[in-house]
Amino acid sequence: MEHDHSAPTGSSTVDVLALVLRLALLLATAFLAGGGVLRPPVGDLPRTRKLVLYVLGGSSALLAVVSAFAVDVTVVALAIHVVLAVAVPVFPRATRWTSAALLVLVVLETSLGGTGIEFAIDTVFVAGAAVWFGFALHGPVSTSAIRPGPLALTLGGLLVLAGAVRFGLSGLGFDRRLYTTLFGLAVLAVVVVPVVVSGLAVVLRGRAYRFGAAGVALGFLAWSALGAIPAPPPLPVPGVPLLADEPGFPVLVSPQRPGHNLVHFPPSAGGDLAAGVRGGIITKAVARPGAEGTWADVDLPPGRSGLEIRRGDTTSVVEVDAGSAPGPSIIDADAPECASAALGGLVAGRTDVLTACPSDALTPEDSGALVKLVEFLAGRKPAALTLVEDDSPRGIAAAKLVRDTAARAGLAVRPDAGPDTALVVVSGWAAGYTAMTRAAELQRLEPTHQYGLYLAPWLLNGPIVNAVASASLPLRFDPRESAAVGYAVAVGNRFGGESPTLGGFRNWLGAGRPAADVQIFAAAQVNAMPMYPTEPHATGMVMDRDYAGQWVPDGTIVPITAVLR
Repeated sequence: MEHDHSAPTGSSTVDVLALVLRLALLLATAFLAGGGVLRPPVGDLPRTRKLVLYVLGGSSALLAVVSAFAVDVTVVALAIHVVLAVAVPVFPRATRWTSAALLVLVVLETSLGGTGIEFAIDTVFVAGAAVWFGFALHGPVSTSAIRPGPLALTLGGLLVLAGAVRFGLSGLGFDRRLYTTLFGLAVLAVVVVPVVVSGLAVVLRGRAYRFGAAGVALGFLAWSALGAIPAPPPLPVPGVPLLADEPGFPVLVSPQRPGHNLVHFPPSAGGDLAAGVRGGIITKAVARPGAEGTWADVDLPPGRSGLEIRRGDTTSVVEVDAGSAPGPSIIDADAPECASAALGGLVAGRTDVLTACPSDALTPEDSGALVKLVEFLAGRKPAALTLVEDDSPRGIAAAKLVRDTAARAGLAVRPDAGPDTALVVVSGWAAGYTAMTRAAELQRLEPTHQYGLYLAPWLLNGPIVNAVASASLPLRFDPRESAAVGYAVAVGNRFGGESPTLGGFRNWLGAGRPAADVQIFAAAQVNAMPMYPTEPHATGMVMDRDYAGQWVPDGTIVPITAVLR
């Protein structure tokens, strides 16, 4: 059976029952609080109004109890709500105080943890709506201090102001999400309804309270719903790789241009994944050499389309927009590294159009690191360097640089392996992974590359370094420093436990960070203190090697040289 989880509303995670209970509870409570606050201070209420207050109080208390079974509510908060709701109609002498406390509770329940300006506009809107409900229930009383007509205009103006601010904070702007998502429709309601009510106040003056109560109630329901409806994701921007969560797990689409694109899933998304344009060919997501997770090849048409994501018998749809301009020319073998680099910028909150990939050029930082690596190896005096390269612009430039530096140092470079050589890999991820797995197999059979296995900086990626017991890299940063660990945690949290990469780290940092000195680091699959699961260990000892912030999954990376001058 196929279950379509497409979510054009941006609100597929809304629990309908919980939302309905929440809206009914808040509306009944706001009416009760408004009716209690504006209860006439003298004289007895007509029987009908008393009955209305009792019905509102009982409804509010009952709905609070029922809601506790649908959502997580603390017992203390539930008890306070029930006591205040019952106290408003039962204790008329204390009605003003209990109603004011109940109104504060409505503000807190409506804001759902909002702070700052959001909490302020929640207070304005809820208080203004409650006062309107109170006048609608009891009828406006004209005194020297209260003039119903101007007060109706003031309340309407406050609701309009609060709605305008809420629209500005929504982040939707004037795009199609305003009318294609539940969240957008709710935002429209909190903006438009107060304007209509204010127009009634201009025409009807004091009579606007009862005529406009339905409109204020509609606006209040929309306002209350905003706290429970997830905001829709930003609209896809052509050329900007898309990071989406609609299927219930992260999805990366790169470069989001017409033609060939890669759809990437983290390892935590599981297997049996496939992707394709809705109505077209659905391609199974498979592993790529040297890259984490799985990848599906998808051809996107120009303009907007629906990207269908399948996991087992579950189907989701992610909106994509490839635009009409052609994308960058990306070598297929280097596409995963390019997507991973773009992911770093997306995690940092930047939405840069993808125009180039790391394999398009050898950066000055990496060229300097390779020079120092070759000079370091020349000092160790291996018989030769075994060089692994590829035909990307970066690989060609890096290979030439290694050969030229080795020639100046009197060090031979040859393509074949040998027992007294050092392996230097300057290719991309796919060829680098192949070189490491081949080296591991050769070392298992006979002495090979006894002077070590060395990777270019951009090959610091879990699947590559973990293909061998130990590999070394010339780096200009310490993967254990706070910035590097911060990026590793950020990308892991945002993309389902994905491991960090150098290209992603650089995009996450952004331009302008000065290059540090070069040190050689060794990455190894090491468990320094192996212990049985039931064996007692010291308090605070980390027994799980797969903790957040690691650059080498199930391993470690440490410096093995001082700064190379």
